[in-house]
Amino acid sequence: MRDLIKAIRVTLVLWGITAIIYPLIVLVIGQFAFNSQANGSLITKQGVVVGSSLIGQSFTSEKYFWSRPSTTNYSSFVPTDFDPTKADNLSQRTGFSGASNLAPSNSDLLRRGNEKDGFQGVQVEVARLSQAGIKPTADLVYTSGSGLDPHISVESAKAQIERIAKVRSINLNQVEMLVSKNTESRFLGIFGEPGVNVLKLNLALDSLQ
Repeated sequence: MRDLIKAIRVTLVLWGITAIIYPLIVLVIGQFAFNSQANGSLITKQGVVVGSSLIGQSFTSEKYFWSRPSTTNYSSFVPTDFDPTKADNLSQRTGFSGASNLAPSNSDLLRRGNEKDGFQGVQVEVARLSQAGIKPTADLVYTSGSGLDPHISVESAKAQIERIAKVRSINLNQVEMLVSKNTESRFLGIFGEPGVNVLKLNLALDSLQ
């Protein structure tokens, strides 16, 4: 009986430390030392949340830098307006991510989705880029593993500079400087490749004018 009581006490103490005290400490540290990251790395414009630096968004307007295609149809619904009983709304759900898992040899990759679904196939993307005078790059044609990648490569951003400058009637050098300022280097200087956050770049582009 004595050993049983000791075991129960140890269990309760460990439960209190690992399930209550430790999570509270992490929560407090996160809110005070890493407030932005702990709350989703949200980006605001004039006090209104316009997105997150961690989640990609779809840009189709000629006056913006185009982002990476996605197998996820980013939701444009206000939560109170979302109706899960409608088939069209089901394709707009967020909260999940993932790739199409289609191999390069799979013909379905070329006609992945359609415009009604909100995401387009490789052939459509290549045609759209070529029509705009942009050299197709891998990250402007293929989706990422998560489908939520907010970045494009520096090469893909530079390929769009001339189009942006022409559409917005601004100096080419100004756009080049914005791309340079919004280029994020490798993590810790060694991991990954430099990338450009499309949402941040487009917000900076709007601020320029």
